[in-house]
Amino acid sequence: MTLVRVALLATLVGGLFAAAWLIRSRNMHYWLSDYIRSRAARTRRARSRPRRVYARIADHHEPLGGTTDLEAALRRTRKWCAGYERASAGHADSEGRPPQHTYFYPAEEYAPEVVDPLADLCRRGLGELEVHLHHDNDDAENLRRTLDRFTGILHERHGALRRDTETGRLLYCFVHGNWALDNSRPDGRWCGVDDELSVLSETGCRVDMTMPSAPSNTQVRKINSIYFARGRAGCRKSHDQGRDVRVGDWAREGEILMIQGPLGLNWREAKWRVLPRIETGEISFDARPSRERVRLWGVLAPTVIGAPNDNFLKLHMHGATDRSLAMLFDEGGFDQLWTLLEEEFRDRPGTTLHYDAAWEMAEQVRRLACERAAASSGETA
Repeated sequence: MTLVRVALLATLVGGLFAAAWLIRSRNMHYWLSDYIRSRAARTRRARSRPRRVYARIADHHEPLGGTTDLEAALRRTRKWCAGYERASAGHADSEGRPPQHTYFYPAEEYAPEVVDPLADLCRRGLGELEVHLHHDNDDAENLRRTLDRFTGILHERHGALRRDTETGRLLYCFVHGNWALDNSRPDGRWCGVDDELSVLSETGCRVDMTMPSAPSNTQVRKINSIYFARGRAGCRKSHDQGRDVRVGDWAREGEILMIQGPLGLNWREAKWRVLPRIETGEISFDARPSRERVRLWGVLAPTVIGAPNDNFLKLHMHGATDRSLAMLFDEGGFDQLWTLLEEEFRDRPGTTLHYDAAWEMAEQVRRLACERAAASSGETA
């Protein structure tokens, strides 16, 4: 009996060490506790009806792929533009609107002849251009100049972005390259600017859609959330925490709206039926859409506090790589993705699907908070 107990204890200890190693190796220690705490909320969300699901794709669109090969970038862009218009033609949301695509185009890879065809797609009602940036060992002043210059080009040459009606400043959505928003990597690589959020806010960024970044060590603790983050002088990774967006309470000076994509554990598609896959809302050659993933996105999609029936689903991809282009167009990946979204949300009784671009999604979040706040105020009066 003693030997049996020792064997059982050894098995238990070995299992705990293996679990601890797995959690640490995948950087799950950053977010797993928040995921466990939010289990009850996810269950309520999955059962709620009616539901409105706002879906969009944040494409880290990099046709140059970190190179200077302009011919390759033009070839990829031509394939994208022809393929996207053809693939989206047979799909629509609950309002009859085709899928919308947001091109977060990297400032450091800007080439006008590559961006022009994408801007034309956007003018024809198939998405929008926003701001993406990879940088390293940077400083606040150079970052400010880079963002001001690039947003000006996108607006003046390509008709993108929008102006604040009061200040005239260009406003934009942002995705950080290499996930290192607000200098969040422990080694300081791929950014270098502590308090980057403040620079972003000062240059007109109102919405960030970088997260989730798992399994990267840039991943924040706060997950599956829509919240406001604010830069702090001399600090990095300030978006590790923030103020949840709720009905009746909108942004304050210097805050950036953070709209996160889904992050959780996919047990039904576990590797070897034992190790759960980390779900981040990524669409890629190695992370193809599936019915189970779409179902899980609906469970994980964040909401505005006080408006539980409005769910915001932010997916992401690197759509301009050769492997992605092959999967999305040659192998029907886009058609599969949109079909599954429409079957799960548009065609299900009590649920509606809305295809949004990035700024449109942020505006819907704002309307939920501000308009309902105004209605509540009127009722009180």
